[in-house]
Amino acid sequence: MELKEILDIFLKNDNFTILTHKSPDGDTLGSGFALCYFLRDLGKHANVINSDQLPSRYAFIYEGYRQQEFEEKYVIAVDIADPNLIGSNLLQYQQAGAVDLCIDHHISNRNFAKQTYVDGEACAAAMIIYEILKLSGEKLSDQIAKCLYTGISTDTGCFKYENTTPKAHIFAAELMAYDIDYANINREMFDVKSRGRMEVEQTVISQMKYYFEGRCSMIVLTKKLMSECGVDQSEFDGLASIPLSVEGVDIGITVKERHTDYYKISVRTTDKLNASEFCQQFGGGGHIRAAGCEIKGTLEEVQNKLLDAVERLFG
Repeated sequence: MELKEILDIFLKNDNFTILTHKSPDGDTLGSGFALCYFLRDLGKHANVINSDQLPSRYAFIYEGYRQQEFEEKYVIAVDIADPNLIGSNLLQYQQAGAVDLCIDHHISNRNFAKQTYVDGEACAAAMIIYEILKLSGEKLSDQIAKCLYTGISTDTGCFKYENTTPKAHIFAAELMAYDIDYANINREMFDVKSRGRMEVEQTVISQMKYYFEGRCSMIVLTKKLMSECGVDQSEFDGLASIPLSVEGVDIGITVKERHTDYYKISVRTTDKLNASEFCQQFGGGGHIRAAGCEIKGTLEEVQNKLLDAVERLFG
């Protein structure tokens, strides 16, 4: 698809439902709400929905937002590479043909929608949404700019991850020209941590394990630990970068307990390894340096599966 075709879809249709992925982050929410506000500014009906509760740390993105009442006619998924990421509370949208259009930047996208646009070189889905909105020639609101900037900033780790491109800096600079208080956005997203989050970090760092002569590190987040620290789920964003921050580590793995015998895996790698290919063997995927998957089993079984895969990776 061409971006102009997507813009035509926005202009010619109405009554949009915009899907964002479960355990929402800054990019899926920033992309989803930016698109929603844009469509509403055009006089369209649009809602953003998510399988999980919207994290309070992103409240500045959806402040003043209210759901509209209308009969759904067109469904758009943003930043969703796999229908399973839509979430268990929105199973109706995981059915074949339920999603009309998917806009994504993950090279592992499973093409589950009727039409799909994937730009694997875009560091965030918000970059793609911004390009489409710019094509319209419409003046964007400060709130839309705030959403888009948040999506780009968070998915690039405040512009320090390897996926950061010159284009990302250019788009960010354009969005900074709006009244968005970008300095405070970055501070809230990357510098401010609750006491509970600090306790979690201290615990996982003290319990981090190293394997294969220090080339692999792993941290584990249990439900018990998360409950004891009383931390909102959104505050665990960014923990996946901890294992790879250790000198000599080429693959860092974060194992997070979601339910009994069900774990979410986040993988980060250096330029020597492909995180997406590693996670694909477990039904997941993502980016070359950052990817994820979900594995069923006891914690010991899950860890053994991961370490066996790492061993094969290292040969």
